[in-house]
Amino acid sequence: MDITQIPFNKYIEISYVAENKNILKLSFNDNMKNHVGTFHASAQFALAEACSGLALQNNFSHLADSVVPVLRKSETKFKKPAQSKIIGKATIDEGAASKFNLQIENKGRAPIAVNVEIEDENGNITMAGTYEWFVQKI
Repeated sequence: MDITQIPFNKYIEISYVAENKNILKLSFNDNMKNHVGTFHASAQFALAEACSGLALQNNFSHLADSVVPVLRKSETKFKKPAQSKIIGKATIDEGAASKFNLQIENKGRAPIAVNVEIEDENGNITMAGTYEWFVQKI
């Protein structure tokens, strides 16, 4: 599945960073602004959630056709206002990935946490969060 083609992600125009298909971006335009003229929190949240899903796909591609992942919970912290294009980078802890693989193999379902940082064009971290997914075999 192409993360950028999920209807909501497509609607707000989340796209890949050309030189790196593991990183997603969102352009800053009038539709993305909040009441003070900076990037709306929900737009940053949406980019971060998409990045966390992309990290799942990239790290567990062998499960792509046999599981259904759903976002269970998230914890986010907004650090600085963003007023330019933003990019999202996601990582999964090696220990968490190993535990996840073992649980999905043995039980057919497992939670996994994905860490995400959103940066503006100047490299300032504007938001950081953890997105916990519940993944179950079909």
